[in-house]
Amino acid sequence: MTLHSFHLTADWPGLRNDVGDIEVGSLKTQISIPAEMDGPGIGTNPDEMLLGAAATCYIITLAAMMERSKLEKQSLNMESEGLVEVEKGVITYKRIIHKPQVVLKAGATEKDLALAQKLAEKAESSCMITRAIKGNVEIELQADIRTEV
Repeated sequence: MTLHSFHLTADWPGLRNDVGDIEVGSLKTQISIPAEMDGPGIGTNPDEMLLGAAATCYIITLAAMMERSKLEKQSLNMESEGLVEVEKGVITYKRIIHKPQVVLKAGATEKDLALAQKLAEKAESSCMITRAIKGNVEIELQADIRTEV
């Protein structure tokens, strides 16, 4: 068994509406409560970071699966959306929606398109971040699979 360890340092100098700093690996950024939640909106925040973790894990997993399947792509892009609900003062991360756009090279067959769709779905359940939040945050997939024109 291999165990990977990641370390983050955080500095939070003040109270609720202050700005802190985090550093983990090559990521070094300011953090604060988002403006939408009556914070200063400086740097990033936990909501964006959870969305970023889920989205980057998903797209890297999908790219790796496509590579292993020798499925050639022209491009792979994605938009993701995180939905956070505030009800009676309780903040709950409800859902993440991944919208990958996979463009296969010209000449891709129907079989290639079907494989790309299958891999898009499998990548969602294979991503370690998705598995980590399973049961707490719903993950929705809206894949757009097509061939190069």
